[in-house]
Amino acid sequence: MPDSNSHQHQIYQEIVDALIAVHRLTDGYTPGHEDRTATLCVKIAEHLGLPRERIDILHMAAQVHDIGKAKIPLALLNKPGRITDEEYTLLKTHVQIGYDILKKIGFPFNLAEIVWCHHEYLDGSGYPRGVMAESIPLESRILTVSDIVESISADRPYRKSLGMEVALDEIRRQSGTRLDPLVVEACLHVVAEGGVESSGATA
Repeated sequence: MPDSNSHQHQIYQEIVDALIAVHRLTDGYTPGHEDRTATLCVKIAEHLGLPRERIDILHMAAQVHDIGKAKIPLALLNKPGRITDEEYTLLKTHVQIGYDILKKIGFPFNLAEIVWCHHEYLDGSGYPRGVMAESIPLESRILTVSDIVESISADRPYRKSLGMEVALDEIRRQSGTRLDPLVVEACLHVVAEGGVESSGATA
């Protein structure tokens, strides 16, 4: 008889895969970014010794952490150069939109909450709610660091990769203020061990 927990996990993974497939119909970049971010999340979580169940949930959350961008105009997502304050305000709504989508699915775990907090910072300067410190799930803190590293080190639709060293310098700069220092240290270890690609990548 199949393990019921394993079967249930498979069903939720299939739901996540379906969401990704729909998003990929209109956005050729974001789902690839999410996949690469998810891979780094798993490596960091494994280094930190998280239980496999929590790692699997984090992986699914990372795979759809930007699902809310499906409602953001592609022209804005792909815009080169500086964006206006109004455009930035619109862009930030992707977090709440993603949470509102995911909370409609009856996940028996905090997947939607992880996504809701992936732009929150330890010092309360993040969005959309300005929560801080221990109010941010560890999985979200891992996702935040991974998201920053992948976003800077990979090619974007509007610019080439800035390089892994620039990405690592950025998380070092924010460590202990915005970013969890234990997560930053784990990420630095994973990259040093060759756990992620160190050059630009395209989806």
